[in-house]
Amino acid sequence: MGDDPQAVAQNRSALALALNLPAQPCWLEQTHSVDVVQAVQPWQVPAADAVWSDQPGHVCAVMVADCLPILLRDSAGSVIAAVHAGWRGLADGIVTQALQTLRQAHPQAVWQAWLGPCIGPHAFEVGNDVRQAFVDGSSGLAATDKAMFELIAPGRYKGNLQALAKRQLLSLGVEQIWHTPACTVGDPLRFFSYRRDGQTGRMAALIWRDA
Repeated sequence: MGDDPQAVAQNRSALALALNLPAQPCWLEQTHSVDVVQAVQPWQVPAADAVWSDQPGHVCAVMVADCLPILLRDSAGSVIAAVHAGWRGLADGIVTQALQTLRQAHPQAVWQAWLGPCIGPHAFEVGNDVRQAFVDGSSGLAATDKAMFELIAPGRYKGNLQALAKRQLLSLGVEQIWHTPACTVGDPLRFFSYRRDGQTGRMAALIWRDA
């Protein structure tokens, strides 16, 4: 919102060049939804929060600045996906929707996941409305489960996005999960953070197949 389109295009071209990508990434118009799309050419920048591909040369990408990026692949490395998981998407079931979509296309695949830097539990203070969204939504969080939300004051909690995502992935049968335990809010030298800075840029998480 408010970005200079020319600057965005230049930055994205520089990223593709620096990483020697096989193609320009399949960018999304992210809306904190549970919509999942398959990467097809020509790419039209759809409104979605997850993108997947089983074709060589495709680069799946999501942008974050406190939300959790999740990269998925099958054990053979032939199917890939990128998921944008903010708290609302996690509560509504973006992880479930992404895995269901992948399994419909590749029912025999064994899935692996990487959880990238996001707002850490010490910085992610939320109200009861956010916690209740997980209890009432598609996340599978039980009302009695206190591990994901630490009560710090009446009606105030500190949430753990990576722990919430890991719980969902494990419940969906994804057992190989790696994560980067870095907080975007607490590391201004490396990460953008919307909660810290308000108006800010975005980081990209990418996954691709060379062949």
